[in-house]
Amino acid sequence: MDPQLERRQRAAKDHLWLHFTRHGHFDGADVPVMVRGEGAYLWDDRGKRYLDGLAGLFVSQLGHGRTELADAAAVQARALAFMPLWSYAHPSAIELAATVASAAPGDLNRVFFTSGGGEAVESAWKLAKNYFKVTGKPMKHKVISRAIAYHGTTHGALSITGLPGLKQQFEPLVPSTFRVPNTNLYRAPAGTAGHDGTDVEAFGRWAADQIAVAIENEGPDSVAAVFLEPVQNAGGCFPPPPGYFDRVREICDEYDVLLVSDEVICAFGRLGTMFGAERYGYQPDIITCAKGITSGYAPLGAMIASDRLMEPFLHGEAMFAHGYTFGGHPVSTAVGVRNLQLFEEEGILGHVRANEDAFRTTLERLLDLPIVGDVRGEGYFYGIELVKDKATRQTFTHEECERILYGFVSRALFEEGLYCRADDRGDPVVQIAPPLICTQEHFDEIEQILRVVLEKASGML
Repeated sequence: MDPQLERRQRAAKDHLWLHFTRHGHFDGADVPVMVRGEGAYLWDDRGKRYLDGLAGLFVSQLGHGRTELADAAAVQARALAFMPLWSYAHPSAIELAATVASAAPGDLNRVFFTSGGGEAVESAWKLAKNYFKVTGKPMKHKVISRAIAYHGTTHGALSITGLPGLKQQFEPLVPSTFRVPNTNLYRAPAGTAGHDGTDVEAFGRWAADQIAVAIENEGPDSVAAVFLEPVQNAGGCFPPPPGYFDRVREICDEYDVLLVSDEVICAFGRLGTMFGAERYGYQPDIITCAKGITSGYAPLGAMIASDRLMEPFLHGEAMFAHGYTFGGHPVSTAVGVRNLQLFEEEGILGHVRANEDAFRTTLERLLDLPIVGDVRGEGYFYGIELVKDKATRQTFTHEECERILYGFVSRALFEEGLYCRADDRGDPVVQIAPPLICTQEHFDEIEQILRVVLEKASGML
């Protein structure tokens, strides 16, 4: 090995604590090190090329190597490298807030910047509790979210998350969070409306009505908010059935509960619209977002709130006593401004809508493999569920997940040149969400690599 690469590997193993990583996997193996990106591709420090089938982590909307975004960061850093939004403002934050508010649905006109998505979720819960306290409903503080849903890693956001395996080692967490069923039609519980897949709308209404049941069980005077992703990520992309969000909105209005659309993944073109709520025609009270707002060229998140929620804090000595040092960082917001300009200049939203059917059709070719049970998603955001038995939809055991999903599929996809994500939070899936600039040639490459690996995995069942 080249001495420089060897020193880098040693330093990575001795000093770098990777996120959500089993470091034991690197006993006797190298840490992958990415050094360059261009368009939809990444290169490691050995010169090998990979198709970025996950847009980094649902982040790189415009792809890699965009000099326009790097230049925007450099220009802003030279003019004003840092200024917090604590009683002061700066031009790039003002401009980006106005741009985001103009694109957000309805009266979501107030943009509270954070450093990332988990902070945006944390901010939304704090605002919901604070809002009801200052408007005479101090008991409303509880949150309802969905099973298997992921909403972040801070203590509040992790408490809202519906993945027990991620939470147990950090308990006790923040109390007062409750789970309802998600919209996984492929595994709809037996006996529920539409569980056989023949009445999708009935299933959606059943799933939405469970939110009303949870509110009644906890007491409407104690529930502040419902947190839902437009398309739920964890578990492998669960789109909402027709009418689901219409019914959720009715329920929230009936019980005076805030509807928070967690769009950390789904906003900024991932579903072919600027915000996921637009795709499904519902009006949230708050949107949380991050990731694609800068296409990953600088860290940034935001909570977008309605005028109604801001109103109590506009007068006298009232204050939302919450904030982050780097929330709305000048360099990050400058990159965000240029990023959204490029969305407009290059017609990114129209590009996704024009190509999403072809992307779906290409991935659905994989349904001829015995290990592929379901292909689901919207826009450029898909999950491919792997099964042990296609006829019965029998899933993997824990041992089979370790041996097949992690021990083979994950590593083999990477070795074949596809960066994506194998995940068993819920049932075993491969998640695919490429940069929004991708076209049919990229779809075909993704499908071909998946086919090679999943054919081999089928023989391991």
